[in-house]
Amino acid sequence: MIDGTWEPGPATRWEDAFLSGNGRHGAMVYGDPGDDRVIVNHHSLVRPNGSENLAPPALADGLGRLQDALLSGDTTAAENFGGGRPLVWVQPFHPAFLTRVRRGRGLHEAVAGYRREVDFTTGEVTASYEAWRSHVFVSRADDVVVQHVTDPGLTADVTLDHALPGAPARLAVGRSTVLTPDGAHLALRVGYPGSGLGYTGVTVVQVDGGRVSVAGEGIRIEGARGLTLTTRVVRAAGRPEPGELWAALPREDYATLLDRHRPLHRAAYGRASFALRDAAPERELAGSELLRTPKSPALLERLFAAGRYHLLSSSGLLPPRLTGLWTGDWDTAWSGAFTTNANLNLQIASAASAALPEVTEAHAALVHGQLAHWRDNARALFGARGVVAPSHTDGESGHTRHFQRAYPLHLWTAGADWLLQPLLEHAEVTTGTPDAALTGALVEVALFYEDFLSCEDPDGNLAVVPSYSPENRPANASWVTVNATMDIAAARHALTTAAEHAPGHPSAARWKALAARLPAYLVNEDGALAEWAWPGLRETYDHRHLSHLYPVWPLDSINPYDTPELSAAAHRALELRGSENDSAHGHLHHALIAARLRDPSRVAAALDAVLGGDFFHDSLMSAHYPSRNVYNADAAHTLPAAVIESLVQSAPGRLVLLPAVPEACPAGELRGVRMRFGACLDLSWSEDGATAVLRPTRDARVDVRTGDGFTLTETTAGNPTAPLELTAGVDRVLTLGAR
Repeated sequence: MIDGTWEPGPATRWEDAFLSGNGRHGAMVYGDPGDDRVIVNHHSLVRPNGSENLAPPALADGLGRLQDALLSGDTTAAENFGGGRPLVWVQPFHPAFLTRVRRGRGLHEAVAGYRREVDFTTGEVTASYEAWRSHVFVSRADDVVVQHVTDPGLTADVTLDHALPGAPARLAVGRSTVLTPDGAHLALRVGYPGSGLGYTGVTVVQVDGGRVSVAGEGIRIEGARGLTLTTRVVRAAGRPEPGELWAALPREDYATLLDRHRPLHRAAYGRASFALRDAAPERELAGSELLRTPKSPALLERLFAAGRYHLLSSSGLLPPRLTGLWTGDWDTAWSGAFTTNANLNLQIASAASAALPEVTEAHAALVHGQLAHWRDNARALFGARGVVAPSHTDGESGHTRHFQRAYPLHLWTAGADWLLQPLLEHAEVTTGTPDAALTGALVEVALFYEDFLSCEDPDGNLAVVPSYSPENRPANASWVTVNATMDIAAARHALTTAAEHAPGHPSAARWKALAARLPAYLVNEDGALAEWAWPGLRETYDHRHLSHLYPVWPLDSINPYDTPELSAAAHRALELRGSENDSAHGHLHHALIAARLRDPSRVAAALDAVLGGDFFHDSLMSAHYPSRNVYNADAAHTLPAAVIESLVQSAPGRLVLLPAVPEACPAGELRGVRMRFGACLDLSWSEDGATAVLRPTRDARVDVRTGDGFTLTETTAGNPTAPLELTAGVDRVLTLGAR
């Protein structure tokens, strides 16, 4: 089953619970007929920890002295710039509670006749055993978690249970239970320790037949045919009375609620698909069984589908966190934050190409909602206009607060350009032009560089100082240095992009001039693109981040077609790069860059490392490390992008077909992907050749390239080397000869 997955037993760990979500609420479904538990999540649930009101400290007065020291060769000058402050993590993301329908002892194992399933096309999770049935989905139409349980003669206790692992001991917890003619209303109110903030969960229980009574902290249902739970979570100050919240919940039956939700989810999920020719024999295997066959084409198919499903389901109010939209533990690793120096951009890398504008819109909401805080960072830390993005955010504050000697992320200046790039790609895919809000943000990034780039190197080039390459350091210097390659790339891109899209701005000419004065990238003694373009700094190759290859992916300013020598140097840098601690994001970042550099063997090796490294739970959500260590969405959400980039790439004036096809994918179909020159593409390929169908949404002139071994047989007027002239609304079919 390409568009879903299933298991022969209920989840015994929350990490294996099947997932549903609408970008605001999330549900984690165990599917246990004896103890049917659903963990309810909400994107807004972050626990106050003292960091919520922190503003960036005023450090700008010391910036000039720091720059002088670094330029003069003091490689440790920045270690105390912002030092003396304790490391403060952002507010940690946490679960709301369990909805629990408990009949008795749970199964806790696979048994004959049991089946738990998630349908990616609808977002519905179902489980069945004998006469018992459970159905759960998170509604896009009504913004509620809906759970429907049927079983003749159903007798069960129903509760809302906040006591999940890691829950603070001093939570202020209150419950309300009100019986109604057709069931009951339940409420759970939770106040955070030492804070006026809290959240309230409300559930309407509708019972089909039987008797309902108050029992303990919830209700008891006896002799019913079934019940439906409709749940919503609200985070707010104080402890709101649940009456109005109950009244706002929909009362229709399960089928009606599902019918209202299903078209919205199906339309979004169904825009793109991926299938491999040799996958059919194993498509019906359970997910856990497929995971034990990492070379199976059916596994890659299913993980591609699951990645799109989970990415869509976790994006709405905000883009995906490190854990997507889900966690079953109050002590979520790295606070369950949005880590912006790699992870967030990797997770949403397929949003534009895989036709998920909902993801980009969620990312835009995060970015535009925090620009005021980004301005505070620029002023306080650098004395500059414009914006500087933080390395971590909880979704509320965009202030920099990560001050640490070993990870001086407060001095990372490339973040705003990096975070705006997915929004630019979305604009290229859709209209071709950034909207006013994005253009305004691009201008603010350029204004920062206009003020910040005030130092010169001995040759008269601008020097980016202080400079930091997340999260690495030179082998012979401290973490903060001069001219990190990512910083140079970000500054050049930000200045030229703002000048292009805001040509009437008074500083547009100055931005172009500043970009022209930035230093060239450095090729080191190993023939590799250096991570720091500053004399004397030695490489640290064994590292999970690949920040210095930002010009390759996603910027495409270094590529095999326009800059072949730099492309070769970037490829050498990729060859020398280690995987350090085997983080999933490092492997898939490697795959994305290898695809841009037309290296199918490296793409395949990176995919093999993730598929064969026991990174995936039975839920098909992933882990940060091998052996399913630390629940984390990086691999799950990034994998579709790596697959797409290996099969097709685009830029505003270029189409690359089959640039880096892994050996494990000799034949298949990729449908519905979006191109950055304004077209939808369907691609089929095999050993006999390939066919690409382009459906342009606007006129374009496109240079067409193919991967090694493929020959384009037709573009314009029978000439395969001529640029392709596309007309909006007129389909074009391209054919490639046999490999």
